Amino acid sequence: MADTALVPPSSRLTGVQWAICAVAALGFAFDTYELLVLPLIVRPALMEMAKVRPGTPEFNSWVGLLFYVPALAGGVFGLLGGYLTDRLGRRRVLVWSILLYAFSALGAGYATSLPMLLVLRCTTFVGVCVEFVAAVAWLAELFPERDRREKILGYTQALSSIGGLMVTAAYYLAVTYGKSLPAVHGGHEAWRYTLMSGVIPAIPLIVIRPFLPESPAWQQKKIAGTLKRPSFAELFQPALRQTTWITALMFACSFGAAFGAIQHIPRIVPGLPQVMHLPRAAQEQAVSSVQFFQEMGGLVGRFILAFLAVRIISRRRLLRVFQVPGLFLVPLVFLYPALHDLETLKWGIFLAGLLTVAQFSFWGNYLPLVYPTHLRGTGESFAANLGGRMLGTSAALATTQLANVMPGAGAPAKLAHSAAAVAFLVYAVGFIASFWLPEPKQDHLLE
Repeated sequence: MADTALVPPSSRLTGVQWAICAVAALGFAFDTYELLVLPLIVRPALMEMAKVRPGTPEFNSWVGLLFYVPALAGGVFGLLGGYLTDRLGRRRVLVWSILLYAFSALGAGYATSLPMLLVLRCTTFVGVCVEFVAAVAWLAELFPERDRREKILGYTQALSSIGGLMVTAAYYLAVTYGKSLPAVHGGHEAWRYTLMSGVIPAIPLIVIRPFLPESPAWQQKKIAGTLKRPSFAELFQPALRQTTWITALMFACSFGAAFGAIQHIPRIVPGLPQVMHLPRAAQEQAVSSVQFFQEMGGLVGRFILAFLAVRIISRRRLLRVFQVPGLFLVPLVFLYPALHDLETLKWGIFLAGLLTVAQFSFWGNYLPLVYPTHLRGTGESFAANLGGRMLGTSAALATTQLANVMPGAGAPAKLAHSAAAVAFLVYAVGFIASFWLPEPKQDHLLE
């Protein structure tokens, strides 16, 4: 069954291959679902469990911890997961990762304290971090022909933004109809139902993934005894050293723009003149509407990346299509519409999401090209987890702490100024680093 994915470039996808693509897209969507649920629920969760007021130093500290500590845990264990992906196989690691974060997502909705919520967010993040690396390596090796591989990686990752739309819809429904749902710990808090709803997309993945084929490239080398043992040290040998460091730094900048800026929008919206005087439920509905525009922007950005990936050969040029406008536009979104106008903010955050989220798809397409089979999971994991999750998400902590000393009439305004500063910094560093990004071999064949 493992060879069914290796077909001539001109042939159509088989039923098994369509199932693989569908399951991969759903897995990416669930990853996004779990990552983007926190910006929506962190404010009401802290107000309920810690009884802290938004904008206070204690509130900002807990927000920073809930954003960064799970990412740190995910990065550490994600590195191990990438190594195990190369040692044990892509499919086996995918199955265990989905089980881990599905049950963690469900348990988080029943958290009775902030430390308990933090622990369950950590285990959720571990599963997400491992799943992304294993899934990208799996897809790249199942479809070795260049154009088909680029399209499938691009479009399956593009559909990951459906996860953002799903979590936005889940939160809106929980806010609107939560009173009709069974009580959790004696209440009907929308943030709890939203966290618990994360288990729903995982159910078909748990059922189907164990029956899908292993990566042919990995399995054939494993059977033949030619599969080399993965090694973190090999990532820093002369042939791969620049690739390893630059991709980790640039992945960190991509995550820094998301976690240091656009994911703070749900806590900025309640400070807008059109929103601040509304009842709490109406405020949260306004948050959901802005979040919807952000997720639609991310979805469009990923599709644009998938379209351009087979048309722009230079990977540097492809990435700069999103980096250059983002360097100027994303900070401006936080300096004006985020402070003054709800409707303008919706379209501004649409563009910010488009330019930022598209870069995540870029890395999913790029990283499999620059590492051989026995190091593919390990190399991807170093960039995505040490760079993206551990270093990049620290921008969330930087933004929340910087907000304590920024100018502004209130907590949302201070947060907006802080997010603008962090967004400009990470976009600038990412753009400068792109001049040292290695171009993959022109034939784009996987080793």
